[in-house]
Amino acid sequence: MAETACILAGEHQQVILPNITAGCSMADMAPIQDVEDGWEDLQNVLGDHGGIVPVTYMNSVAAIKALCGRNGGAVCTSSNAAAVLKWAFQDADRVLFLPDQHLGRNTALKLGIGLDEMVVWNPFKAMGGNTPEQLRAAKMVLWQGHCSVHTRFTPKQIDSARERYPDVTVLVHPECTRETVEAADMDGSTEFIRKAINEAPAGSVWAVGTEISLVNRLAKNNPDKTVFCLDPVSCPCSTMYRITRPTCCGRWKAWSPERW
Repeated sequence: MAETACILAGEHQQVILPNITAGCSMADMAPIQDVEDGWEDLQNVLGDHGGIVPVTYMNSVAAIKALCGRNGGAVCTSSNAAAVLKWAFQDADRVLFLPDQHLGRNTALKLGIGLDEMVVWNPFKAMGGNTPEQLRAAKMVLWQGHCSVHTRFTPKQIDSARERYPDVTVLVHPECTRETVEAADMDGSTEFIRKAINEAPAGSVWAVGTEISLVNRLAKNNPDKTVFCLDPVSCPCSTMYRITRPTCCGRWKAWSPERW
């Protein structure tokens, strides 16, 4: 996120990162070298068979965003992922979706793309673990990455929430697994979750499957509602949560736009 902010910053602006070790474990699952190798393989297999467009989720390194830009692709958020996929399919028969396979899968399903039209790309296997025939038959090539927070939420937790509160509404983020999204009542981006709960009637009950800090803030800001996290032992994201300046360090990490 700091990299992306720096790319967008003006010459008069600096981006301050309080803790240089902050990051995203999901983004780390798509190193640029692996992505470049995989992209080259896909081009070789699919170049004469309808092509493929790369789309990356915002939670990815700047180098992958640049790769998408160079190859006619785009960067998406969880809010506009469906719109970006629709756009991408206007130019090619397939999409390589990075780095979160679950957001890619859940979004594609909403667009009517079947599971039998999706394959997972495992960067540790030749051709991502797929045959050329499987890749040519696919509409979605999903990079094998995931969010360590959102994959903790399960259908069993949803069942427990409904047993505890029969009138509960279960709302999860689309980075959750397909099984969890399908078991929930609603799914949507962080902004969708925030808006749904803030605008809900007093007395309503919400079980939320997303990062605990957001759930706690929503509960605090909506005292007239019952808002709780699906996972009773959910921990904050261990990498993105690094937002405090280290006391042992006398300097902040500053990036200037000219570095990019």
